[in-house]
Amino acid sequence: MTETQHHHGYIQQKDDYLKRLRRIEGQARGLQRMVEEEKYCIDILTQVSAMTKALQSVALGLLDEHLNHCVVDAARAGGPEADLKVKEASDAIARLVRS
Repeated sequence: MTETQHHHGYIQQKDDYLKRLRRIEGQARGLQRMVEEEKYCIDILTQVSAMTKALQSVALGLLDEHLNHCVVDAARAGGPEADLKVKEASDAIARLVRS
């Protein structure tokens, strides 16, 4: 790895994240099919809720990785990069809370 390359904290869990995202993609296709087939509203909403929770789980995992790797590494190095990483994390948390 050269000095210009940076591995993100989630890289060791990359396959797990991709597997979860593919499963979520399948859930989205399933939702489309349910609407096309005019399934019962509550059944569709139940699946939307499950998909939302799955996405939130991915987001929280990525946020945890960001805090434990990117933010910690930047804090150790100090300087403006540390402030930037903390602000990025804070903004991401705010977006997740609003959603």
